[in-house]
Amino acid sequence: MPEYGSLFVCLMGMGTVFFGLICLIVLTMIMGKIVGGRAAPAAAAPVPAVTAPAAAEGNRQEIAAAVAAAVAEELGTGITGIRIVSMKKL
Repeated sequence: MPEYGSLFVCLMGMGTVFFGLICLIVLTMIMGKIVGGRAAPAAAAPVPAVTAPAAAEGNRQEIAAAVAAAVAEELGTGITGIRIVSMKKL
């Protein structure tokens, strides 16, 4: 059995990996065209009014308490040492 050099083994391994990745990309593109071609674009339906912000406003104190407890736990201090000035939705 012939002995292969480390450079040959390295290049063969990298070539196999890149060939496999290229095959995955091609298969993904083909499947995307097959599946994407069947789906008809849906008509834009009117969006109902969202009432979630009103519900979030009612739980604002509970959310602030949970955030203060988490910060106090992380800092290793008591919850009385934490003062939340403002909270914004990101």
